[in-house]
Amino acid sequence: MQPTTQKLIDSDKRHCWHPFTQMRDWCAPDHEPLVLVEGEGVLLRDSEGREYIDGNSSIWTNIHGHRHPKINAALRDQLERVAHTSFLGFTNPPAIQLAEELLALWPQNVSQPLTRVFFGDDGSTAIECAIKMAVQCWQFRGQPQRNRFLAFSNAYHGDTMGASSLGGINAFHGRFSAFHFPSSHVGSIDELISRTQPSASDPIDPREIAAVVIEPLMQGAAGMRLWPAGMLAQLRAWCDRHGIFLIADEVMTGFGRTGKMFASHHEGVVPDFVACAKGLSGGYTPLSATLTTEAVYESFLGDYTKMKSFFYGHSFTGHQLGCAAALASLAIFREEAVLEKLAGKIEMLTGALATLKAHRNIAEIRQCGFMSGIELKRSSGERFDAARQIGARVCVAARKHGLLTRPVTGDTVVLMPPFCISEAQIMQSVEAIRLGIEEVCD
Repeated sequence: MQPTTQKLIDSDKRHCWHPFTQMRDWCAPDHEPLVLVEGEGVLLRDSEGREYIDGNSSIWTNIHGHRHPKINAALRDQLERVAHTSFLGFTNPPAIQLAEELLALWPQNVSQPLTRVFFGDDGSTAIECAIKMAVQCWQFRGQPQRNRFLAFSNAYHGDTMGASSLGGINAFHGRFSAFHFPSSHVGSIDELISRTQPSASDPIDPREIAAVVIEPLMQGAAGMRLWPAGMLAQLRAWCDRHGIFLIADEVMTGFGRTGKMFASHHEGVVPDFVACAKGLSGGYTPLSATLTTEAVYESFLGDYTKMKSFFYGHSFTGHQLGCAAALASLAIFREEAVLEKLAGKIEMLTGALATLKAHRNIAEIRQCGFMSGIELKRSSGERFDAARQIGARVCVAARKHGLLTRPVTGDTVVLMPPFCISEAQIMQSVEAIRLGIEEVCD
């Protein structure tokens, strides 16, 4: 017999610790957490039978909807074979096939095509893998001084220690700065070029840079902030001039979120490393992939006594269930013409968001493909005091109108639903946000 909602909540408050959550507030007697128990398509259902639109795709992971029959069937089929086997010293068919299909999504008629895939668990570990590969690669190439990283202000690349070295949001990463990889942050491509001039007051020496890391087209946790058109291509060209690796963090932007399979495709950019996760498995299982070039891979080859192996990995690397889910997800893209249908839904979302633009409490609406952020402000034009948690309160108010989502930095409400959402559900989502704003904001 299923425990009652209250029993589940009481047990949660006694034993669970939730991410990015002030647990004093969570465990307060008057706080009633939602207990999510079922999902189908774009909808989630709680333990009391209430339904909600999954407005942020379960933290940006679910792309085709919950309980998709093709992914469910793929997982059942794989379970009849085996759930997981070690990738350390062994291999398996789903991982092999997935590596092939991921690489086939990228252009091969370039000077340095992506040819190798290293599997991991989540976005942080995908980035961790890329930066450790970059540092070790330069050591093997006889340039150990290339041990610094270049990232962007307000960036978010994950929370493992290496990945957090690249972060530009102090609340997430500042406490650990003494233990980070050496890194520098810039706010724009123009600042990057300026600071690499010998006359710069705070110079960056390109000869010390192992790699530049960027969230292409849009920064997520920073408040869904857009990069200028053409900036990614400029960055690729700058890296090429200085012989520096480019790492594209496609954890959020990959697998259709921008309207193309990857954000980098919009500007014809092929990075040296691509970090994938979140939507990789359709949002079903933890799974990541770090893609890189043959040139990087070959730097690690040699006699075992040279200790050039990539000594890095995870217990669930190449997880067969995860890879089966990811293969099914990629098949859905092909068989259901997902990207072609998504173009119309992106227009629908743009039109729905346009109805909010004149609202007195909306500072700006930022959209890239099927990702959007609605930044809130006081009617006077000033920002809300962060301590008031206005964005979070708007999201809680929107639940009463059938929408689940969360804010990101700067009281920015995210709307990033699964691709299977209908036009009526898009309109309902935007209206729920509007009603939440009306209830909470002054």
